[in-house]
Amino acid sequence: MAPLPRPQRSPTIYFIGVTTSRSSIMRVFPRWADDLGLEAQIVGVDFALHDERQAYRDIVDHIRQDPLSMGALVTTHKLDLLRASRDLFDELGRYATQLHEVSCISKRSGRLIGEALDPLTSGLALDAFLPAAAWGSGSGEALLLGAGGSSLALTVNLLERAACGRPLPARIVVSNRSQGRLDEMRVIHASMPTATQFEYALAPLPEDNDRLLARMAPRSLVVNATGLGKDRPGSPLTDKAVFPPDAFVWDFNYRGDLLFLDQARRQQAARRLTLEDGWNYFLHGWTRVISEVFHIDIPTAGARFDALSELAREART
Repeated sequence: MAPLPRPQRSPTIYFIGVTTSRSSIMRVFPRWADDLGLEAQIVGVDFALHDERQAYRDIVDHIRQDPLSMGALVTTHKLDLLRASRDLFDELGRYATQLHEVSCISKRSGRLIGEALDPLTSGLALDAFLPAAAWGSGSGEALLLGAGGSSLALTVNLLERAACGRPLPARIVVSNRSQGRLDEMRVIHASMPTATQFEYALAPLPEDNDRLLARMAPRSLVVNATGLGKDRPGSPLTDKAVFPPDAFVWDFNYRGDLLFLDQARRQQAARRLTLEDGWNYFLHGWTRVISEVFHIDIPTAGARFDALSELAREART
């Protein structure tokens, strides 16, 4: 269990994850803070996967009690943290209630707020590389490898696009190594009426995902939402997997061995694949949380966002 941070002497945002010291945000945030006029620091807090309940309660209560602990971005532990500490929050956002997870902790008028921002940020990242006409014919498909919080958030974003008159894939396939998360996802989707056909596939082995991939139509979106390649080495596919022609291949990870993207890169020319890592997802995820935690306006596009992106890119290299 990670040691509890001490009371802070300057405004602090926490990064609650698994290997936070390896994240680019530890180098990016100081540059962003200077550019945004924030006299603030970032502190990483690492927990083991599915850590002790008390560990999650301790960090949430610390943020709640310490005046200069302004909030946090939560990754990997979003479900476990809320499950352990729901009673410590004064308010939960709509997505946090719907998805049973918290990715952003902030304070407002002395109240502790928990929000799930991934439905918003995953959509922003998707729009950055997927052409608007990709699903215009109503025949598009998507394969999401992994049924964790980020995968669920993306499906919620896709389903909510229909309310704005935007096209949806006709078929979305979600695979996972265990059945429980698939069942939870099915319940949430059932509360959101849609014409999109969902398939929930139990895939304990990478070979199972290979077979699912082989059934996908050309121009499909294929997403690695498993965490493999970052928190744990590997890929949800074997090296024998064949991507659909003209597919859009998205790895939610931007650091780690990124084996999933390497597998796609070897087929990129022959299969005419568009490849995207998780860098834009990282940018949108952090800028939205910083906006909430420090109560400042950060645009999601345009010159100001591009300038922050360039600062991040410089810090990353």
